[in-house]
Amino acid sequence: MIRHSLFALIAAFGLSACTSQPDYRATETAPPTVPQVDLTRYAGLWYEIARYPNGFEKNCAGVTAEYIQRADGRIDVINTCHKGSVDGPVEVAKGVARVMEQSGNARLKVKFAPSWVPFAWGDYWILHLEPDYSAVLVGDPSGKYLWILAREKSLDAGTLERIKTRAEELGFETGPLEMTDQG
Repeated sequence: MIRHSLFALIAAFGLSACTSQPDYRATETAPPTVPQVDLTRYAGLWYEIARYPNGFEKNCAGVTAEYIQRADGRIDVINTCHKGSVDGPVEVAKGVARVMEQSGNARLKVKFAPSWVPFAWGDYWILHLEPDYSAVLVGDPSGKYLWILAREKSLDAGTLERIKTRAEELGFETGPLEMTDQG
């Protein structure tokens, strides 16, 4: 039984590698992150405003991300998705994040896989943060993933446009961004 489960897990990782996420950032140079993030202010509930299309959020609406600081310095991550519509069934993914040293808390590694899987850490870089911590642009340096998150279910047009402009300045395409239905 364990052997079959392990095989299934390895096969799933192999298949995901074959159907990898497209890159929406042409430049090879890693984008700069914000210089400093106060993790106490950053913690809490965020609403997903927009995202690059990806397999793990297919048909998700009403998406939220909650970050909870732990005593060991890591951060619990709880992502919630409503399948199909904001009234649809809820799916929750729990993970953990760790801050990369000398990043001003702006570069994190996030993992949603079991603890015994060593190579499942993904980049979570804070690329733009509103001064009042009301909205954020988060992504990975490759250009495969990008999110706009906000403390409220909606974001005013001016702030959204400013964040999209910053994404473009960092080399990210904004055309592929999908707006998330928050209801």
